[in-house]
Parts: sequence; structure tokens; C-alpha cells
Amino acid sequence: MAPTHASPANPPPKSPTKSTKSTSKPSTDPNVLEVVFGSLLIKPWYPSFYPEELVGRKVERLMVCQWCFKYSKEVLPFLGHLRACRVKGCGDGEDRGEGGGGGMVGEKVYEKDGYSLWEIDGEEHKLYAQNLSLFAKLFLDTKSVFYDVTTFLYYVLVAHNPVPAIEGTHLASTSTFASTSPNVQQDGQQGQVVGFFSKEKMSWDNNNLACILVFPPWQKQGLGQILMGASYEMSKREGRLGGPEKRKSTHHPAHTLTHIHIPIPKPLAMIRSIRSIIQNLPANPPHFQYAKNPSAALSDLGLRAYTHYWSQSLARAILAAPAKKSLTVLDLRDETYIVPDDIIATLQDMDVLEQRKRGGADAVINKAKVRRWVELNGVSTESPVDAEGFLEGVGSGGTGEGMRDD
Repeated sequence: MAPTHASPANPPPKSPTKSTKSTSKPSTDPNVLEVVFGSLLIKPWYPSFYPEELVGRKVERLMVCQWCFKYSKEVLPFLGHLRACRVKGCGDGEDRGEGGGGGMVGEKVYEKDGYSLWEIDGEEHKLYAQNLSLFAKLFLDTKSVFYDVTTFLYYVLVAHNPVPAIEGTHLASTSTFASTSPNVQQDGQQGQVVGFFSKEKMSWDNNNLACILVFPPWQKQGLGQILMGASYEMSKREGRLGGPEKRKSTHHPAHTLTHIHIPIPKPLAMIRSIRSIIQNLPANPPHFQYAKNPSAALSDLGLRAYTHYWSQSLARAILAAPAKKSLTVLDLRDETYIVPDDIIATLQDMDVLEQRKRGGADAVINKAKVRRWVELNGVSTESPVDAEGFLEGVGSGGTGEGMRDD
């Protein structure tokens, strides 16, 4: 397809100047106008990184396989691919994935209530990871797509009764619950990849997540909470305290919250204000460095999503604690695996802190306010992820070094 960028007739010659160089910015308008994804038509939000030599500068309509994310702008070759796609039909047999017969790539690590999570090694399934990343970039503004995906693990969420559904999707043929759950379609045990998160195989900052996305047709269904919950549960199983990847601040030094100990007399939780903590913290050990200002570390959309997850997790932990139990920030950290900086910032965002001194602390948590917050926001007492849904051995390779307090 020919490029559609128009130029004025006989434009006057211009010499590049410092001002034009400094003001010119890459376009933020999508260069793929529509995506055919199974039986769905999706409008991208941001420019793509699809190779120009394959799809052109601007594409009216790009077809993307709903199973393996391979793409084409030509109809007939794409239909031929759909008939032969190796990822169609998510078998757990010996001969599946990119190198064999039909079936989902990777290894299943979680299965519960109509959803399963698959771990995909970017080195072992490079083409799948690259195509998944290219598709995700259509809906991500702040994420760069690298063709070298070998240093990442991808955790793909499959909904076995997706709403909206895509006809002809078979991604759960060997699911143990597909034949027994009343909420799962029985016509071929259908399913659909609806989102994913990725993380580095080796993160020096103990990040448990590098990129997260629920595809637009399946957003606002709580699926992001499942992905976030799974990332934290796996961190807990590995014994590595971490959080989402955060941009380093060049203006603020990092601080540690490792040694904060805050007594909590009943029934109120005593917590130091974040302002006092920032002013008085000592230099931190290298394995516990966090951004001082979490809001400067995540995108606006990412911060809202994570604040939502952190708020619900902390509310459940606080209200589940016995009235007479004395809690500390480290207790909340150990229960939720949320880093202390994020704990304190989230409690402030929930507006459940009261700035008054008691028991040596500068602020307290009002449990009554937490209960009102839960009722106002309709927060479920159930976690979005069931720890018993993880398959045996998942996350057992951790060393526990991330939880050291020395």
C-alpha cells in the first residue's frame, strides 16, 4: 500500500535549523487505522512498530491472528495462515506450539475460575513474543518494543469464556476445569488470550513486572487485577520483594524503608507520615532501592491501575488482621509483598491516614475509614488470584534474598 502522507505542491526549499530540529516530534497518531482480530475490529491507540517494508507507512486495516499474533495486510495469505496456525487449540501434548502441532505455546502456571495463565520464555518462543509485543504496542504509549525478547518471560492470560467471544478460538482443549465449570462454554472448550504481563528474567531492581496490558475488548472486567495479583503471588513464592518496573528519577535520591518499625495499638494502625520518612531515612542498601516518588515512576494509567490494586490488597490485609494484633509496615509488606514506599503512598491516596502523634508515630490508620472506603468502592474481600490455583512448583526457584532486612 502506498504511503498516504500528503505534501504541498512545489514546497519551498527549507534548510534545517536548530529550532525546527528541536520542535519536531514523532507523530502520536496511529499508523494502523484498524485491526481485524478474529471476528473483532479494533481501533489502535498509538503508532505501531510493525516493519514498514511489510505493512507500509500507513495501513487502513491490518489482520492479526487471534492465536499467535502473526499479522498481514493481505487477506488471502492471512486466511491461509488461520487454517494452519499451530497455536490454534491449546493442547498440552508433546507436539505443540511453534515447533509442533496445535496448541498454546509455553507452560501453564495457573488455572482458576475460567482463567489460565501461561508462562512463555521469550528465548524459546521468540517469534510469538515478538508478535505479541508488536500487537501490544498498538495500545501502549510509554513502552518500547524490542525485537530481542530473549531476556523476558511473558505471562499470557487466557479467558475460557471470554466476553466478547471470538468464534473459532480453541485455546483450552486440555483444561482440567473446562468440562466441569458451569461458566465455561462446552462447544470445543473455547478460550481467548485477553492480556499479558512480562518481566525480566533477571532484574537488578527485583521488578516483578515490566509491561502489562489487557487488550481493549476485554478491559474493565478486572482482568488487570488478576495479572497484577499473579505477579505479586509469584514474587511471594520466589521470596523476592518487588513491584512494577519504575523509571529512575534523576532529581530525587532513592531511600530505604527497610528498617521502619511502627507499633500499632488497637484498633488503629500507627504509621509514620511519608513526609517524615523521606526527611529522616538513612542511606539505603543497594538491594532495597525504590523511587522516592512513586507517582513519578509510573505512567498515569499505570499508576491508577496499580493504586487500585494496592488499595484493595492493603484494605483486605488491614481488615483481616485481628483487632488486638500489633502490625507494622513490614507486616503489611510481608502479607502483600507491596514495597513500603507504595504502601504509604497508597494509604495517603485512600485518605485513611490521620496526622496525629500516638505511640511514637506521626500518623495513624483509622480502621473505620478503611471500612468506609471498602464499602464506597465496592471492594471484594476475595483476592483476584487464588494461591491454590498455581500449579505445583511455580515460583519455587526463589532464593529469598529480596526479603532481607539487614
